[in-house]
Amino acid sequence: MLKLCGFATSNYYNKVKLALLEKGVAFEEELVWIDRSEALLSKSPLGKVPYLETEQGAVCESQVMLEYIETAYPQVPLLPADPFAAAKVRELITFMELHLELVARELYAEAFFGGKVSDEVKERTKKQLTRNAKSLAKLIKFGPFVAGAEFTMADCVALAHLPLVSMVSKIIYGEDVLADLPVRDYTRMMGERATVQKVNADRKANQELMKTLAAK
Repeated sequence: MLKLCGFATSNYYNKVKLALLEKGVAFEEELVWIDRSEALLSKSPLGKVPYLETEQGAVCESQVMLEYIETAYPQVPLLPADPFAAAKVRELITFMELHLELVARELYAEAFFGGKVSDEVKERTKKQLTRNAKSLAKLIKFGPFVAGAEFTMADCVALAHLPLVSMVSKIIYGEDVLADLPVRDYTRMMGERATVQKVNADRKANQELMKTLAAK
């Protein structure tokens, strides 16, 4: 059986978890924190989570994990059969991760972890996020799913990242850089799915665990 390793507060963990749940793939979960232990480095060479334990060995990098799951468990496909349509789903995923979430990550230290981000970084990041959000609007569909009429792996990615980008920009700048897109309505719609409710409940439980551990 597959084993998803990491922690449920991670947006990258949750994108993989949602894909597994949507596809109906049996899997276990193992709580693994980020450290530099030999045990973790043997599974994920950069010491990152999540990673996926398979019968053949470990697979790291969340998008590679999604592609593995899609290939190994083709039932309930999360990619269109048409090559161009599948490419457009992958294009959307890459755009959301590289040009929105990765950019917004510059702000996480101050938004979530009590750190401080320089005004220079904040200004540069705001310009990038504002520009990239306008470009995203040319790719994303919300029809009703982000790639069109069908749920795809792009929705696993969008649900993991877009609300987080909205949240961090509101915390740091007092405004949502994705306000012109129907992210809130989309998130509400997705929240009606049992799989998403499971992911959200487990994320909240993990957040409480982290608070408890931090208080000790």
